[in-house]
Amino acid sequence: MARIFAHRGMSAIAPENTLAAIGQCADYGVTWFEADVDIIADGTVVVIHDSHLDRTTNRTGSIYDLQASDLENIDTGSWFSQEFAGEGLPTLAQLVELMNEKKLNGNIEIKSNEQGTERTYQLIDAVIAELEKLDDDREVLISSFNQLLLAELKRRAPHLRLGVLFSKEALGYDWRSIVELVGADAIHVDEDGLTREMVQIARSAGVEINVWTVNSRARANELINWGVDGVITDEAHTFIELESGR
Repeated sequence: MARIFAHRGMSAIAPENTLAAIGQCADYGVTWFEADVDIIADGTVVVIHDSHLDRTTNRTGSIYDLQASDLENIDTGSWFSQEFAGEGLPTLAQLVELMNEKKLNGNIEIKSNEQGTERTYQLIDAVIAELEKLDDDREVLISSFNQLLLAELKRRAPHLRLGVLFSKEALGYDWRSIVELVGADAIHVDEDGLTREMVQIARSAGVEINVWTVNSRARANELINWGVDGVITDEAHTFIELESGR
């Protein structure tokens, strides 16, 4: 049975990577979501896709200049709809609380931090520390395009499950070697250009394959029939019945 992941939460009906968008997963029976995290100036891990505030908030500038005290005053909802005006920029700690409260499972994508090695290590350690607060019945999968980051995270927290993100340009014949060197459990691949043969190769190697970002219902159904393990979509609220094959 394939899983449906709500990409950045219920991003078609609520502002992406907000507690509102992720909390709505439970309302639609979606148990898995995907969200992006990075680290701000004081070491707080926040949930946001971009390293700049401009696209999804009422502020401009780099997230790397922020302190935790700034977060509640950042509006991440008005750009989407006035219904979500005042929605704050969430922390990973708040997200973990929401996962426990709503019984949600998460694919946490760690962004490729732009501030160098020391800050990347700080990000890795902070993510590990926050995820330790998840209830025992919660599941989490950590993904990133940064393979070195994932390998270091696995070294520090071997119990965590990892997924290597590949763009269609980066998915070469060496993917299996990369997965094994990283110590990953899954590959997350661009749906554009993915073939049935590629899915079968991954499955036969015992590697979980999750596909992003699939917003066509016909394509999602095709991929599920091919045997993918998960579909990451902006349309989770309408795709959820595909999870059980109904």
